[in-house]
Amino acid sequence: MPNRAERRAKAKADRRGVPSQYDQTRGRGRAGMIDEYQLQEKSRRLQEGTDGPWKPTAHTITEQESLLTTNPDYTNPKMFKAPHSVRQWFRVVSWVLIALSIIGFFVVMWLPSHPMWLIATVSGVFIVGVLSLFFTAGNYKHNPNLDENGTAV
Repeated sequence: MPNRAERRAKAKADRRGVPSQYDQTRGRGRAGMIDEYQLQEKSRRLQEGTDGPWKPTAHTITEQESLLTTNPDYTNPKMFKAPHSVRQWFRVVSWVLIALSIIGFFVVMWLPSHPMWLIATVSGVFIVGVLSLFFTAGNYKHNPNLDENGTAV
């Protein structure tokens, strides 16, 4: 039969933390217990032939060059040529509509009175210009401003 001090210690431990049924050390230190992690590490080190405590080793880390593999050549005359198809002419017209609507927004903004029909017209021209870009856009594979992954350069 445990003495009074042991009963009090057990009751105090039961109130405080881990119940004794789950406490493998039973209040003792972990000195006699087997550590699975250390056994696995020891086994790994023995297989590698580097038994003993871990020691830091110095390695130089070589950084890979992060240069882009594509270099858009803006001096290439083949890249900047006049529109030669109907789609390209419509694309030029779309950008002209967008530029004109931006100028129109600035003009309307500085007018003392804002007529509603003028604001609606300028907004409509801008919307038509932006939406027409979706229909006149070319193939993304021929875009010189994209790299091989489709990321903008």
